[in-house]
Amino acid sequence: MTPRLSISAISTFHASFAEDLAAYAGAGLDGIGIWEFKLGEAGADDREEREAFERSGLRSASAVPALPSILPLPLLGGPTDPGERLAALGASIRRLAAFAPEGIVCLTGSALGREPAAARATVVEGLKRLAGEAEDAGVRLALEPYQRDGGEGWSIIHSFDVALELIDEAGGSEALGIQFDVWHLWNDPGLGGALAAGGARLAGVHVCDVRSPTRGWADRVLPGAGIAELPRLLRALEAAGWRGLLDLELFSDDGSFGASYPDSLWRLEPGELADRGRAALLAAWESRGADLNDHAATDEERTER
Repeated sequence: MTPRLSISAISTFHASFAEDLAAYAGAGLDGIGIWEFKLGEAGADDREEREAFERSGLRSASAVPALPSILPLPLLGGPTDPGERLAALGASIRRLAAFAPEGIVCLTGSALGREPAAARATVVEGLKRLAGEAEDAGVRLALEPYQRDGGEGWSIIHSFDVALELIDEAGGSEALGIQFDVWHLWNDPGLGGALAAGGARLAGVHVCDVRSPTRGWADRVLPGAGIAELPRLLRALEAAGWRGLLDLELFSDDGSFGASYPDSLWRLEPGELADRGRAALLAAWESRGADLNDHAATDEERTER
């Protein structure tokens, strides 16, 4: 299998959408993960952006709404009322569908300040509503589990198998899939079996590597520069049936979110980031290793790190 490689536009945080398209296409990538905030204000017709996207020859990987969760995200702000957030998500689904993404990312949001059962019920009802929006728009909603370490401010789900359970609880629509993100799932203790059982639910794949020790949630590194055993994860995704884009997603804070890392990848020019990102993705793919289930100790080793 020849991999199809993409970069999520957050990886070149300060570049415009036009600059992203030029850099990614120029580096020989196959796709772009579109972030709605780079398209401009809500309600814009996006005609020029769609035409530029079509001219680029790139395909659309996982797209990320401007307001990406049902429950609030304290670190990112936005309305606290889930009804308002669902309305915004519905509008984003309709807008981003015009770019034909592989999936549209959705987080549950945080249950902080809410009774857990009530928070889960709100998420389930929200997913049912959003599944209908996605079905109507002809796209898949990609539910993203969030890293269990420090993830309470982002999500109520932190593993692949619990994401599958939540989708079933929400009715199991074919429009509901899972966004696999290496940063969030590399140390999921049950990942091997869950991927084997639920590979058909994959709706997008975000790739990065994990610095050790990490300095924060926005401190991700290029493939091969961390401890995530990325080649083995890529092998497991291939075995689970994923044939879509491998979308490099790099949060690497330069002070924009409060932590100014001197080696931030966001300080690179878009073309340099794209060239380095493509090379690192390809190297990780070409060295992909054994399936996650081949070594019984692997999951235990991950949780101990």
